[in-house]
Amino acid sequence: MSNYKLANPAPLGLLAFGLTTVLLNLHNAGLFSLNSMILAMGIAFGGLAQIIVGAMEYRRGNTFGTVAFSSYGFFWWSLVLLILMPNMPFFGTVAPTDNIAMAAYFLMWGIFTFAMFFGTLKTNRALQFVFLSLAILFFLLTTKELLGNPAWFSTIVGIEGIICGLSAVYLGIAEVINETNNETILPICPVKNS
Repeated sequence: MSNYKLANPAPLGLLAFGLTTVLLNLHNAGLFSLNSMILAMGIAFGGLAQIIVGAMEYRRGNTFGTVAFSSYGFFWWSLVLLILMPNMPFFGTVAPTDNIAMAAYFLMWGIFTFAMFFGTLKTNRALQFVFLSLAILFFLLTTKELLGNPAWFSTIVGIEGIICGLSAVYLGIAEVINETNNETILPICPVKNS
């Protein structure tokens, strides 16, 4: 059993997060309306896949990975529920979330993400960029809600979100390619511990 090697689930979680984030932020940037494609990605890939990865990270003894992937998987599920619940008779009469409530929601996720950023400081620059850009994205989403969702600001938020999502996609692909080749093909800039 000592020779048994567990696969690294993190690339799957990063790709699930990154691809879903890019698609949502293409909507924020104004390229298409909020539709079933985004909601399905939020439920299946952004949500379920990350929750599964969080459980796999638990098995590997990675507390940071467990908390991060599980939390953001449940973030996607909660976001989809916030959008769908007011139109689902199963939940009775549920009022849609107003701008102030959504601002509070995004603010709490921004604070959580910024705190999690400090857990990346001894890993690599690529992961640091993912978390810092995600914290900025949540704070921009908070501001967007407080401003009443003006189109010009949504475009800015969308562009920043696309950058954040693509950085997670890059890191996920880099981890797969580097591990497969047993050498660094795509740099992630590991932090040198002193």
